[in-house]
Amino acid sequence: MSLAYIGLGSNLDNPMAQVRQALDELARLPLSDVVGTSSLYATPPLGPQDQPDFINAVAALETRLSPLALLDQLQALEQRHRRQRQRRWGPRTLDLDMLLYGQETIRLPRLRVPHLHMHTRAFVLVPLYELAPDLSLHHRPLGDWRAELDSAPIRRLTDADVTPTATI
Repeated sequence: MSLAYIGLGSNLDNPMAQVRQALDELARLPLSDVVGTSSLYATPPLGPQDQPDFINAVAALETRLSPLALLDQLQALEQRHRRQRQRRWGPRTLDLDMLLYGQETIRLPRLRVPHLHMHTRAFVLVPLYELAPDLSLHHRPLGDWRAELDSAPIRRLTDADVTPTATI
């Protein structure tokens, strides 16, 4: 079994519902079990600002799938959510990124783990740190990376925010 961390994000078609549904679907992946999830976070877009804010989260997944087989499953899940890749860092119904896969460093044309630039993105590090504060990344404690980032624009959603009547 390997422990993989998956970043989730959505800013289209009821993003909160997209992320919640994707978390449920991750729990049904073959040879895999979700062993933890972060809170949901509202975050401003990284790229073009002419798009809605994102809902982000991180899930911990114990899996027997190889890294590429897991990537295939994640991309199929994105497609079931009608993911379209129209512009870099543009709006999307669902984005699933393999952040970490055990202690492995993977450099393949289709997959880079640890996820490239994750150490510079608060929308990844804040929920990842909530879920796994003892992790290290590039031989540094995750908390050190998190402390260097401006996490002010990121808002952890409360129970009141995640009720079915809430709109974001």
